[in-house]
Amino acid sequence: MTNSLLRFIFTYGLSMAFVALSAQAEPKLPVPPPKVDVSLAGTAGQQTAVFAGGCFWGVQAVFERVKGVVKTTAGYAGGSGSTATYEQVVTETTGHAESVEVVFDPSRITYGQLLRVFFSAVHDPTELNRQGPDVGTSYRSAIFYTNDDQKRVAAAYIAQLDTEKIFPGKIVTEVTPLKGFYRAEDYHQDFALKNPNHPYILICDLPKIEALKHQFPELFVDYKGGR
Repeated sequence: MTNSLLRFIFTYGLSMAFVALSAQAEPKLPVPPPKVDVSLAGTAGQQTAVFAGGCFWGVQAVFERVKGVVKTTAGYAGGSGSTATYEQVVTETTGHAESVEVVFDPSRITYGQLLRVFFSAVHDPTELNRQGPDVGTSYRSAIFYTNDDQKRVAAAYIAQLDTEKIFPGKIVTEVTPLKGFYRAEDYHQDFALKNPNHPYILICDLPKIEALKHQFPELFVDYKGGR
């Protein structure tokens, strides 16, 4: 992300970065809830969801603060390779996207609620192969479903949001089966938590955490690591 930050600064100027920060920090309403969803489970358990929405630092920083989420892991998904490293993925030749594996308790939060957070606070789903300063297919918007229910709910939700014209442009989020998830290097895990004063985190990711807190106060939980 350091290279991406430098591109951002040189392309837009540091002053524009802080303008963007201020704009992102303005309160916004969350997108409407999904009309198609699964019901809360009757008993506690664990299910897995995988999302890609730009740099995985910010995606993880949001989902690890959602009530009902048990664990999050930054990693790579969507490519054809049998493994992935950061050095490989940033070449934009592996087909992988920076992604986050979200383990959640379906008795506490539904998959549809996770999707609502994803489309409201995590990223802009109308941006094709980029998010903010990060450009390339590794920063694309994608939902990697792990079962038929996830596929059904995700496809229906995207169609609902497009039909209701919630966003100014068409949603470009991919909905594709999860073929493999590869854990990112240790230094990427909980990066925003461990590096709160990093310029990239201040400019790009802290506004996402604030958006979650403002838009979904009933779902927001403080996160101090170790989950």
